[in-house]
Amino acid sequence: MSKDELKKEIGLIPALAIVIGMVIGSGVFFKPRAVFSATGAPGLGISAWILGGIISIAGGLTAAEISAAIPRTGGMVAYLEETYGDIWGYLLGWAQIVIYFPANVAALAIIFATQVVSLLGLGDAILIPIAIISTIFLLFMNSLGSKTGAVIQTVSTFGKLIPLVAIIVVGLMNGDGGVVRLFPMTAADHPIGTSLGSALVATMFAYEGWINVGAIAGEMKNPAKDLPRAIVGGLSLVMAVYILINIAYLFVLPASVLAATKTPAADVANVIFGPSGGKIITIGILVSIFGALNGYILTGMRIPYAMAIENKLPGSKWLAKLHPTFKTPINSGILITVISILLIFSGKFDQLTDLLVFVIWIFYCMTFYAVIVLRKNQPNLHRPYKVPLYPIMPAIAIIGGLYIILNTLFTQPLNAGLGIVLTLIGYPIYKARKDKFTKSEDNIA
Repeated sequence: MSKDELKKEIGLIPALAIVIGMVIGSGVFFKPRAVFSATGAPGLGISAWILGGIISIAGGLTAAEISAAIPRTGGMVAYLEETYGDIWGYLLGWAQIVIYFPANVAALAIIFATQVVSLLGLGDAILIPIAIISTIFLLFMNSLGSKTGAVIQTVSTFGKLIPLVAIIVVGLMNGDGGVVRLFPMTAADHPIGTSLGSALVATMFAYEGWINVGAIAGEMKNPAKDLPRAIVGGLSLVMAVYILINIAYLFVLPASVLAATKTPAADVANVIFGPSGGKIITIGILVSIFGALNGYILTGMRIPYAMAIENKLPGSKWLAKLHPTFKTPINSGILITVISILLIFSGKFDQLTDLLVFVIWIFYCMTFYAVIVLRKNQPNLHRPYKVPLYPIMPAIAIIGGLYIILNTLFTQPLNAGLGIVLTLIGYPIYKARKDKFTKSEDNIA
């Protein structure tokens, strides 16, 4: 192994923990409000969680084929370059660097700090400093090696499941008449088409993050075997947890109450566990968000590195350098952290999450379609795993993704336009640096 080669030390359990940890973050605790306020009825809200899970699993099953066939560090960047050419991989990498990962880190840091302030009774003036400190701390921990970050992810993932399981079990057992509250399916003043669409967009943020495990494929011991297992197994568990916990919510509180509160999990806990329940769940939320934040820093810092070793970014020589002892892309991590801190000052959780979901789903759909393109153009490509029910499964993923994109364009044109503009800024940078691209780290200048 050369001095600047990434270490292969991540196995199935840490990869599975990364998928679960990055998906189960803040969405399961904060998005029920958006879901049930959009649908106006509990049945349609549960349907949105189920449909979101089905689309995500279809996407996971589809993307796992190309992830296993092209197990290179960089994840989707490598997939799109292989399928469509350098420009699309570059634009995705650029969007991940300036929008997707920093927006995720910033949004999670803001929510983490909000919960700390609430739990400890601190003033709002300290919220942004807490968000920044937590981000810098996790950057430092992940600079100690991918194994260190994976350990944090594994511990926080198992820790976050404790309050979730407690709410599910106790809520389902002790809810008073919640079965009735699962109906009606629709509300008279909420058209099913637009209501379901808005609720689905909200659930998709809660399911977001699963594909980013592909970014660490180059550091996995056996990516061809473990990567599909991690994506599909992790998403299946997440879907089950989301559906069960939302049913548990409804067993305790009606959809109208859930739609009106910013903290549905804590409110439900106060009912079933008493006054101390809210604090217990807040601690669980902190653990959950901490794990998700760690996961996005762990994987996000590897995107600028993957592009920099091919001299694709301004300052590639600096960004491509690894920590001399731990062989982690620390400089690329600093870049992601700096952009994240700038976004943290906005303090806008919902706007950041809506922006990143729209942008990333454009590239998700391209990744799903890439499976079909590669089946045709590279039939002899070694595929350790093939998506089942082909081409039905890819079609479900693509149609679901296009629905999310179009819904955002019509309902949030400003956010969608901002995402498109920021992404396209990468094009002139690509044109300016194209002649400097190289496959050799030694030639970076």
